Order: sequence, then C-alpha cells, then structure tokens
Amino acid sequence: MHKESLKEKTAKGLFWGAINSGSTQLLNIIFGIFLARLLTPGDYGIVGMISIFTAIACALQDSGFSNALVNIKDIKDDDYNAVFWFNIIVSSLIYVILFFCAPLIAWYFHQDCLVELSRFVFLAFFISSFGIAQSAYLIRNMKNKEKAIIAMVSMIGSGLVGVVLAFLGFRYWSLAWQQVLFITITNIGRYHYSQWRPSWRINLRPIRGMFSFSYKILITTIVNTVSQNILSFIFGHLFKPQVVGNFTQANKWNNNASGFISGTIAQVAQPVLASIRDDGDREKRVFRKMLRFTAFLSFPAMFGLAMVGHEFIVTLISDRWADSVLWLQILCVGGAFAPIMGLYHNMSLSAGRSDIFMWCSIAQVVIQIIIVLATHVWGIDVMVTSYTVFNVLWLIVWQHYAYKMIGVTMGEVCRDIAPSMIVAIVVMAAVYAVTLPLVNHNVVILLVRILLATALYAVIMKAAHVEMMDECLKFVRKKIKK
Repeated sequence: MHKESLKEKTAKGLFWGAINSGSTQLLNIIFGIFLARLLTPGDYGIVGMISIFTAIACALQDSGFSNALVNIKDIKDDDYNAVFWFNIIVSSLIYVILFFCAPLIAWYFHQDCLVELSRFVFLAFFISSFGIAQSAYLIRNMKNKEKAIIAMVSMIGSGLVGVVLAFLGFRYWSLAWQQVLFITITNIGRYHYSQWRPSWRINLRPIRGMFSFSYKILITTIVNTVSQNILSFIFGHLFKPQVVGNFTQANKWNNNASGFISGTIAQVAQPVLASIRDDGDREKRVFRKMLRFTAFLSFPAMFGLAMVGHEFIVTLISDRWADSVLWLQILCVGGAFAPIMGLYHNMSLSAGRSDIFMWCSIAQVVIQIIIVLATHVWGIDVMVTSYTVFNVLWLIVWQHYAYKMIGVTMGEVCRDIAPSMIVAIVVMAAVYAVTLPLVNHNVVILLVRILLATALYAVIMKAAHVEMMDECLKFVRKKIKK
C-alpha cells in the first residue's frame, strides 16, 4: 500500500482543512445574514457582553491538555481517558461557579436579563467538555475530512434553529440556543468519527505528565481570550448594548474571514511541525512554505473584505448595521496578519515551547489593556485602531523567538509574505478606483469588486510564477483528474 509522504499528508490536510473552514465560514455568512436581518444590534450586544466568560470557561475546562495529546509521541488510551474525565470534572465546577456569579455579571453590564441568559449560554462549554478528548484524537490523526462534515452538519442544524427562533421573536435567545446546539451536535459528530471511547476507569495520573506543558497553554489561552474579547468587555460596561452589538458584528465578520485561513492552516500546522521537530533545516523549510501559503490566502481575503466592507454590510445585513463598517475595515487590517500570528503560535507549540507561547501572550494582552485604557478618552475609533496597529507590530516579537527556535530570519519572512501583501494592496486599490463610478449601486459594486479583485489577483500571481499559485493549480488539477 502506498504510504503518504509528509508533503502529501500536508496537502491533503490543507485541502480538507480549507473545505472545513470554508464551509463553516460560508454557513456562518449565510446564517449570519439571516440573523442580522432579524435581530437588532442590541440583541447581539447582550450576547456579546458575556462572550468573554464563555471563552475563558472553555479555556479552563480544556486546560491545554488537548494540545498536549497532539504532541505526545507514544499516546495511550489512559492519556485520552485522563483528559476526558479531567475536563468533565473541571467544567462542572466552573459551571457551578459561573451559575452563582450570574447576578454579578448582570450588575457589571447593567442588564438584568443576563442572569438567566448567561446561565443558559454557559451550558455550551460544559457540554463541550465531553468532546475535547475526541477532538484531540481527530486533530492528532489529521481527520480533517471528518471534521469538515461535523462542522457543516453542526452549522446547518444550529443555524436553522437560530433563524427560526429569531423569526418567532425570541431575540437574543435565538443566538444563545444556536451556540448551545452547535456544540451539542459537534460532540455527537466527534463521537461518531472518533475511534477512541472513554472508560469508567478514572485515572488522572497521566495529567501530571502533561501538566508542565499544558498549564502554560492554559494561561496563554486565557490571556488570548481576554485579548480577543477585551474591547467588547470594556464597551459593555461603558456603552449601550447597541454599540457593543455593532462592534460584535464587525468583529464577527473579521473573525469569520481570518478564521477561514487560520482554521485551514491550524488543522495541519501543529501535527506536521511536531512530526519533524528537531530536524532544524527541514522544519524551517516547512514553516516558510506554510508562511507563504498563509500570506497567499490571508492578504487578498482580508484586504478584499475591507475594500467591500460598506457594500457587504449595507447590502447583506441592512443599513441599520452601517455603524459597524469602519470598525470592520480597521479590524480587517489586523485580521490579515492574524493567521500569520497563528502559524507562529503553532510553531512554538510543536517545538514544545509553550513557555514562549505563554509569556509572549501575557505581555501582549497587558500592553493591549494599557493601550485600550489610555486611548478610550479619544473615542472608540481610536481605541480599535490602536489595538489593531499594536497587534500587527507584535509579530516582530514572535519573529524574534522564531529565529531562536528554527533559525528563520526577518528577511526570509519578509520575502515570503511581501509578494502576496504587495499584490493584494495594489489589486484592491486598483479595483476600488476603477469601480468608484458604481458607488451608488451596492449590489452591483459588491459583486463586481469581488469578481474583479479575485481574477486580477490570480492573473498577477500566475503571471509572476508565484510558487503558491502554481502549486494550488497543480493540486486542483490532480484532484480533478482523480
């Protein structure tokens, strides 16, 4: 039987990773449009206020052990079982704590309705604890095709219920039910496709061996969660739900777009890099190739979304969300670099350096909080812009450690990402200028700009014989022939 090479496994993983992320984000867009048309910024704002608590709770219940499972060379059933029961025990305790803290959360945000709502939404992370070990199994074995199927079924099932409830007038409760049902259906899918099953023999001793690696990821994940949600958290205290809702909407579309690229890369980056750990020169070559692929996708996608931001928001989800356009465009600039940041994260984890991952993330969020608090007196626009600029510049810190770990230099990184970034900027600027006469026709200009920018970017990259373009076309031709 033909044994797949690392290159073939990576290509296959990226293909199904793209299908997974692409289908998820497409369904997110479809259901997001319906929900945004049925709900108000205030409805989104109410749910957005408590997103930080759910995200932190998810980090605590996982505690970094899913990453540890992926990194273990000779894994045993006891390792999976220990993580499975640990997550359930921890998540049960956390849910009880959050249940009784619900009145305090409602008091902080000046919204009494958050007592019942938060207690229900927090069920999502408790339910997810039953599937974390299975998720690690799927990631470790690069079962990205199966993950794609799970994601699609979960999105369709939960999305349909959310839209129906919103249509029936359940307002923010429709978003809450969508979240809870999504993770419930996802867990069912994980159990279906995972060949590992938990046993009633509870032995948490393997946790000790993973702890030195996982606790740093736990701290880092919490810190990154705070980083990603700090603006909504502060907005929720200082401003009305409508403002939080507009920012949540902008951040959602930015995350959906950048999440497509990040999700595609993340599903193969850590397992692939971990498999060639300590093979310095090869690890560096693989990292740089992933970096080029990430830039090839990320810059045109995110700069393109910024270019059509106004038409996208006004046309697809109505002009009542127009206040979110500027924030979406600002966030998209940072979103273009987010998948690259994610690749650095995966590189450090695959190298077993969760300490670097932890300390870099802690320093980043501390500075973020300082910047946000220092700039809030000048308004939300300045806060969001300062936050975005800093996140892009923080890549320099990660590059410093990447050089120490695998020897990749700043010059090499710039050579890898510059072609895609420069071409994307030129293409978007040219398309924007050429289509200005259509500015009063939102639907037409949205379609024309997307099609024209995609075609022009592809033609230029092909004409310039950019490696990633040629390899993508070669892979697609190979798939078609099969």
